[in-house]
Amino acid sequence: MAMALARRLGGAVVNADAMQCYRELRVLTARPSADDEMAVPHFLYGARAAAEPANAAWWRGAALEVLEGVELPILCGGTGMYLAALLKGIADVPEPGAAARAEARGLLVEIGAPALHARLLAADPETAVRLKPGDSQRIARAWEVWRGTGHGLAYWQARGSARLTGWRVKMLQLDPPREVLRDAIEVRFAGMLKAGAIDEVRELLALGLDPALPLMRAHGVPELAAYLRGEILLQEAASRAILATHQYTKRQGTWFRRQKLVGGADMQTIHARIAGPAQLSKSFMVELVNFISIRG
Repeated sequence: MAMALARRLGGAVVNADAMQCYRELRVLTARPSADDEMAVPHFLYGARAAAEPANAAWWRGAALEVLEGVELPILCGGTGMYLAALLKGIADVPEPGAAARAEARGLLVEIGAPALHARLLAADPETAVRLKPGDSQRIARAWEVWRGTGHGLAYWQARGSARLTGWRVKMLQLDPPREVLRDAIEVRFAGMLKAGAIDEVRELLALGLDPALPLMRAHGVPELAAYLRGEILLQEAASRAILATHQYTKRQGTWFRRQKLVGGADMQTIHARIAGPAQLSKSFMVELVNFISIRG
């Protein structure tokens, strides 16, 4: 849909998916193909190495740079925190440094997320109370920020950057029926396996990266890694990956329903209950173009 709109309106597709920022897993993160990227301008796809963890602050800065040179950016992707960071602003957290990051990751392995959360509760209670004891990624991030900057995340978040200005924003959310989405996830993962997802994961594992890095936890990576280690059969790995993806889409849908990413006279939103490219009819595309083009 993003590509169709870019062709019709002369726009550019800008990645707003956290996993598609990385270059190592084109197949398993469903990044656009090389032919797609040549057909219309694409930005921020495969822009980071797996060893360089991306986050909302980095993405917002990179997206703002892209927006400076693009007349009609079409942001495509479902990482809500990235979109919220762009539209609402985000805390400008200083870089905590390699030592603080290593300490956080080491403690996570040594004592586990709940114990590290307990330590964070004593050191930075304002941040810790917002986190679940089992949320290892956010707990480690909070610990490294506190250790590396001298202030907790809550402190920095209270000093967030300004909202996005100078743009009219139109939001389009695809919302297919759950049963249609469930079937699509199964077909999608089967296609990924045929397209070389196993080899991608094998090459990723050969890099010897920290297992706590975001890309190492992308849907399908832990499951196919277990298969490659001989711990489970491929059918079981596929079933687990499909289930994990389905559970994520449920959480994703709930998150977007609860958020108010757009609002005000210069922003509008529309929901589209379509199941896939086959339903991008001529009349529907005309409706989308009108939705985007008409002011107000």
